[in-house]
This record gives sequence, structure tokens and C-alpha cells, in this order.
Amino acid sequence: MTSCAVSAAVASTRRITLNHAAYVEFALSNPRGKLSHLSCRNQVRHPVNVVQLLAVKRRELMLKTLPFSVPNENDEAERETSHDCTDDGLVLGTEISHDSTDDLLVSERETSHDFTDNGLVLCTEYNKSSEHQDVEVVASVSSLEEDLSQGAEDLRKPGSILQKLKAIRLHVLASEQWNTSQLQLCHGHYLESATNLIHYLALKGLDIEQLREDLSSTGLLNLKTINSYVLACLNAGIQLLENRNTTSLDKKENISVGSCTQEILYQQQNEKFTVRAMRKKLLSNKELLLGSLRGNRTTQVMVTIGQEATESDTLISDILKAGASIIRINCAHGNPSVWSEIIRRVKRTSQMLEMPCRILMDLAGPKIRTGSLKPGPCVTKISPKKNATGNVMFPAQVWLSYKGSGPPPSHLSPDAALFIDDQRFLSELREGDTLKFYDARGKKRMLKITRQFHVFSGTGFVAECTRTAYVQSGTELYTKGKKGRLLAGKVVDVPAKEKFIRLRVGDLLVISQDSSLEQEDLSGPASGAHRITCSSGYLFDSVKPGEPIAFDDGKIWGVIQGASNSEIVVFITRVGLRGTKLGSEKSINIPESNIRFEGLTTKDLMDLEFVALHADMVGVSFVRDISDIVVLRQELEKRKLQNLGIILKIETKSGFEKLPLMLLEAMKSSNPLGVMIARGDLAVECGWERLADIQEEILSICGAAHVPVIWATQVLESLVKSGVPTRAEITDVVNGRRASCVMLNKGKYIVEAVSTLDTILHLNTSQTKADLRPLLLWSHFCH
Repeated sequence: MTSCAVSAAVASTRRITLNHAAYVEFALSNPRGKLSHLSCRNQVRHPVNVVQLLAVKRRELMLKTLPFSVPNENDEAERETSHDCTDDGLVLGTEISHDSTDDLLVSERETSHDFTDNGLVLCTEYNKSSEHQDVEVVASVSSLEEDLSQGAEDLRKPGSILQKLKAIRLHVLASEQWNTSQLQLCHGHYLESATNLIHYLALKGLDIEQLREDLSSTGLLNLKTINSYVLACLNAGIQLLENRNTTSLDKKENISVGSCTQEILYQQQNEKFTVRAMRKKLLSNKELLLGSLRGNRTTQVMVTIGQEATESDTLISDILKAGASIIRINCAHGNPSVWSEIIRRVKRTSQMLEMPCRILMDLAGPKIRTGSLKPGPCVTKISPKKNATGNVMFPAQVWLSYKGSGPPPSHLSPDAALFIDDQRFLSELREGDTLKFYDARGKKRMLKITRQFHVFSGTGFVAECTRTAYVQSGTELYTKGKKGRLLAGKVVDVPAKEKFIRLRVGDLLVISQDSSLEQEDLSGPASGAHRITCSSGYLFDSVKPGEPIAFDDGKIWGVIQGASNSEIVVFITRVGLRGTKLGSEKSINIPESNIRFEGLTTKDLMDLEFVALHADMVGVSFVRDISDIVVLRQELEKRKLQNLGIILKIETKSGFEKLPLMLLEAMKSSNPLGVMIARGDLAVECGWERLADIQEEILSICGAAHVPVIWATQVLESLVKSGVPTRAEITDVVNGRRASCVMLNKGKYIVEAVSTLDTILHLNTSQTKADLRPLLLWSHFCH
């Protein structure tokens, strides 16, 4: 039996526009195969066969076919098997079986592929009664069942790498044809990128692990790294193998297959799918969204800042000088007046330093959070460092300044900051002076001035305190002035202590929708159950007993024991060793609940008006489905915001699974597009053990779509908060080099963290190799 090897003389490998004039011609080495001219996704009335595509069953390379329908010589109809589609609705190839007859029979109960409202190809079944009704087909060729088996057997042979690559390329091209109507809807700027994404998804649908190993052994092609330019690399690999392989194909196959390959490669050189063109497209998309890179940098650095930026005259400039090029503002916190002041300072500083800086504003989205707790007293604790026996090792460092001067300089790290209402009092202080006061408990304490600094609004001081003290608003400080006069200054603006609930394993937590409880003291009720509020109705409408629930990005876990329309009872199952604090505005995740969120909340729509006027990019939180992108596109089109960058934040399981579809939907507009891997919620929603694989998959999908990726959540978190990084954090940053941008969250040591991050991301490669060169070992072998 002759092998049913497939050859395709494709008229053009670029994306074919379906205008009833674009045809694809296929030829078959099997003499019984019929040559037909078909228009993909068009209606045809002529007999056709089906192309054999490479697919896998139980890790074996199998021949697979796309849907077909033909009448036999007697115009009779018999039943064929139904077709399969991907879960995403993208048609990437289906399998079919038929009786061993010379002529393929039309099925009485056929399967057709229809378009959804989103333009994706879906499988539907219908009954056919007419003999020659129009049916949709893909250009394809098939033979008898025994020929299919023989062809599959040939593809499994060691010497058939070239045929396997050709079958994969045919599979990739057929997938593009099937989804042409979806590609037609994409904006012209994203046309090639969307097409390459379809190619990548088709390739990922095949189990080609053995082929990868075979190709690696030849040293010609690595299928794991071609996601950004799939078709170009397949064509290059085929050409190289054909140049090396002069005996594996007979003369007849060389004519049909070789000429096809040469034609494709010739057209590829003059079209937009070359490796160089794809790389240029990726770089262009990065620059459109994130801006130009500084100097020899390859990765952007993004920093989240909040109200603290309005209280410091140097924070923003220090961050930009350290290497940040994008500032992120979270609309879940603050208000338009705070955002306006931050943006004003960022733009002014950027111009003064001549360092371009873009602004991203994240819409809050439908994220579920805990409600507000009644704030604690306005008191701050001053604690010196003590050893195990209670003796003071280092006195506490206290910053003293006028109430309007803002926080201390960034290079200082005091244990507490006190603001005084009398600038005259501060002007008469000198190094060595002693300040006496009575703390909130009535204890007599002292502060000794050790250093003096000139700040923007006057003078600031560093004082030392050797005993624990609790200072509140209204506390008076006394010292002796000139000529023995007694000077006094009053402490003001001491922030309220953040209220929290400390939860332990076995505790009960009641979540209530009654917002009036926010003003009550809920930390330790007599009933033995802690209480907290949540204003989101989604939570109470969706959860069921027995489902897991997580708080504060997975720091606290519990199981729902009971739920009603107004209350949820949670049994705490996992916390820290000494319990974990749960405070206001902390995240709530229900990974196994089917919560129906609206795409953009009312708050999001209001904030979008502000974003449109002040920001370069908008971050869309908790995108889950195509409908979320449709709503966003409609709102942007309504406001004529074609140049506003869009960042899709992937932080749910649904968002991850439907990422390719959402990218294709977003590509229908001209807005610069990017993706943020929001690893905090994503880990909770999908499971910690899956996070690494998920972020790798997101990087691959976005690479295929030429969409820049932002690497976010807990990057250098220990360094940001404590000043000392962990080794795992450094490794994480190195992995983040593959992304287009790495994001840091705010913290006490944010400037140091930005500088460290910038150094790691852009460490000179030649310098690194020189530092790591094994000089001693080399000299040992040389002598």
C-alpha cells in the first residue's frame, strides 16, 4: 500500500483573506486522490477529500483530518463521525473515520462549524436532507482507512522527520484557514501577531515531544523556542532538512513536496512572517505600550506608589533615578485628588530629570475585599532594640520635624517619626539637647538629639530613645532654651493604629454584609467568633458550604461552614504559627466558587474618565472572559481612546484559560496591548503548585501574540519591606528578565529595591561572564 504522504502547494502562506477569490490547492501522491480547488470557509458544491493532519493519541503521532463532506457517485448519504473542537472554540484540526470504500460518502447527519458572536469557529450538528446542500469545508485531501494507517506508520519511522514537519506546517496553515474570519476582525496592526498566535495554538495542540527530541538531535530546530515566529521557523527547518535529505523521498515526492516548500519559502521572504519581521513586531509593540528603553536596558521597571508620594519631596525623583520608568497607581486606593497630585509630581520630576516616565492606572475591578474596621487609637510605639535578657542594645531612632515637612530623607530608616506643630520650637533645638515628655501611660521618658538635617521645609532632627514609649497626638515635649527658658512643642498628626483581627487555626470567622458593623469593635466578641464585614453581594450569592476561602492573598485559609444572604461562617484551617492578622481592605478569594462578576463596575467606569485624561495605560483587573474585553472596547471606543494602552491583568483561572481568546478580542482595536501576570491572586485561584507552569504558559502565549508581559506581585518583597532580599527573590528577578517589564510594590526600602532590580535586570553580560570565569581552574590545567 502506498503511503498517503501529504503535500500542499499553497498559493500563499500569508494570512489569506476570505473574499470568495482566495483558493488553496492541494495535491496528493496517492493516485486515487482528487485535486480540488476550495475556498476556505466558503460554500462549495464540488466533491472534495480531506487533508491528513498530524495529531497524537496516547503520545503517538497519528494522522488527523479536518471536517469534510462529499457526495458519492450515487448522491447517497451515509453517517460520518462528528468533529471535535478546542475548548476555546478555535478549530485546530479534528479526527474522522470512515468505512473502507473507494469513495467517501456524504453524511446524513453532518457536522458543521459555525461562528459565534465572537467570530470563533464552533462545532454544531444538523440534519441534512438535500443531496447537494452547500457545506463548509477546509481545503483537504484524504484516502482510504488502510492508507491512513500506513501513512501514520510511516510518520512514526525514524527517518520521517521531514514529513512530520511538513504535516505540522500543514496543520498550522489549516488552522489559520479555519479561523480566518476571526483574524479578519483584528486591527491591521495586530494582523500578523494574531495569525502567529493561531499558528502557536495549533502547534501546542499536538504532542510532538518525540519530534522535538529528534530535531534537537539534528541540531537544526528547537520547537520550544519558536513561539514568536512559528511558520517562519517551520519553513526554515523544512528547507534545511530538504537540503540534507536527498534519499528519503522518491522523485515523485520531491517534485510535489519540494516545489511546494520552495514556493512557500520564496513567498515568506517577501511577506510579513519572517523571523526578522516578527521580532520587529514584538519590539514595536513593547515600545508602543511601555515607551522607549533607557540606554542599554532591555526590561522596564515599574513601581507602585500611593499617597506616600505626596508626602515626600524626593521619593519620586529617587525612584526615577534608581531606574524606574513606569509609575503605577492603584485605583482601589486613594481618590482623584491624591491621584492628580501624584501624577503632577511624576510629570514634573520626569521633565526636570529628562527621564521619560509613563503612568499606569489600575481599575479596581470586582475584587472582593474585607470591610473597614474601626480605627485604633492615634498612638505610635517607640521601641529600642533589646537582647534576650531585656537589656538595650541599640536605642530607638526617632525623626522629629515640622508637621508639613513630610517623611524623613530616604537614606534614613528611623523607628518612628514625630511631627511638631511649632516650627519655632524646632528652630531652637541643637545637637545634644534633651527632650522630656510623659507618654500615653504617664511614664516619664526622654529623647536626645543626635543629628540635624536641612529638609525642604526647614530643619529635621534624629533623636534617640533608650526606653519604650507610647506617644500620641497632643503629647508635649519640653527642653531648656537659651537663658534657662523652658520650651515646649506639641506632637500632632500621629496616625491611628490599624485595627485587625488575629486568627488562629480552629477559630470561627463570621463575614457579614451589614456595613453598620464596621464601626463596632469586632476583634473579640463574647460569642467566641470573630466578625468582619464585606460589602460585595457577589460573595454571599455564590458561596456554598464546604468550599475553601482565602484571605489576604492566601495568608489565611478556611472552609465555609454555613452561608446565607447576609452572613457566612468560616472555619479557619491555615494561618501562621502564632496566628495571622486580618485587617481592613484585604482580599477574599473563593477559588472553587462560580462567581459571576460584571466586567467593569460602576466605580471602574467613573475612574476610567479620570484615567483617560491623565494616564498612558489602564489596567483591567480580574478579566475572566471575552465579554469583559468587549465591554472595555466599547467604553474606549465611546470615549475615542484609540491610543490608551490596555493591560489585561491575569489573576484568575478563567482569565488564564481564556487568555488566547481575550487577546484576539483585544486585538480588534488599535490600542497598545499588554498582559500583567498578577501572581498574588493567580496563585490563590489556581493553586501554588501550578503557579510556575502557569506563568510560563502565559509568557509563551503572549510571546506568540507579540504582546509585552509585566512580571508582578512580591518581586523583591523582602528587600522592599525589610531591606534584605532572599536568595529566592534574586532568582525570581532573573527569571523576570524574559518579561518586558518587572513591577515592584511600595514599601519602606523601595528606592533600594528599584536600584537592585535595575542592576540585576541589566547586568552587563560580558562583565558577568568575566566575573564567573573559572580562572583558577583554567590555570591549573594549563600548567
